Amino acid sequence: MEEEMNKPLILVTNDDGVNAKGIAALVEIVKPFGEIVVVAPLHGNSGMSHAITVKVPIRYKKIKEVDNVTVYGCSGTPVDSVKLAMSEILKRKPDLIVSGINHGSNASVSIIYSGTMAAVIEGCIYGIPSVGFSLLDYSNDAEFSPIIDHGKKIVENVLKNGLSYGTCLNVNFPAIPKHEIKGFKVCRQAKGMWKEEFDKRLDPRNGEYFWLVGYFENTENGATDTDEWALSNNYVSIVPVEIDFTDYNKIDELKKWNYEI
Repeated sequence: MEEEMNKPLILVTNDDGVNAKGIAALVEIVKPFGEIVVVAPLHGNSGMSHAITVKVPIRYKKIKEVDNVTVYGCSGTPVDSVKLAMSEILKRKPDLIVSGINHGSNASVSIIYSGTMAAVIEGCIYGIPSVGFSLLDYSNDAEFSPIIDHGKKIVENVLKNGLSYGTCLNVNFPAIPKHEIKGFKVCRQAKGMWKEEFDKRLDPRNGEYFWLVGYFENTENGATDTDEWALSNNYVSIVPVEIDFTDYNKIDELKKWNYEI
């Protein structure tokens, strides 16, 4: 028991669901570093951002326990999974929270919509070093083996050096063979946006319904210090993310506005 308490406790979650191929790869990344507890949604929750469940009950169940890894499925969202783990499942505060590996990019503004990164930001709120991992491959059968060793380097560094309160990491991997990855780039989030389009269709009763589609537009293609540039040039991008949304540069300007009532 004392030996177990000395090992780092690592909480693993995601937004693609507890049975996703990506979360199995993430478990392989963190397994050498400590005791692993997985608490993740029973079903896919992509694009849920920081949603929490408040109108229906949340349930969880133990799925399996093998080789120092205990896996639970949660009926709620990724953030629900972290909250439930912290309040009900874990017997002590984890030393690290990791989320992913997401099937698809969470670079640039995708972080705003990402359930993967919302779980990481929730870990930040608890004051726990937290890292989100994503692979630029949206396939359910994406190949994660080329990035296992690179992921271990990041986990090792975070466990050794820690992260300051309120800061987490958004890590994205290009979907290329291992030998083509040039290295790591610590960088900033690229400016860009999703250009939404809706595919309108008719149901059998002639009622309209819509599928959200679209594409991402990088609005600063010439910048070489962003995550989008790093990924397109075969680097792993590492973006430090703060939970404090305050634009401190604007405070003095806004104080000069006329607020007279």
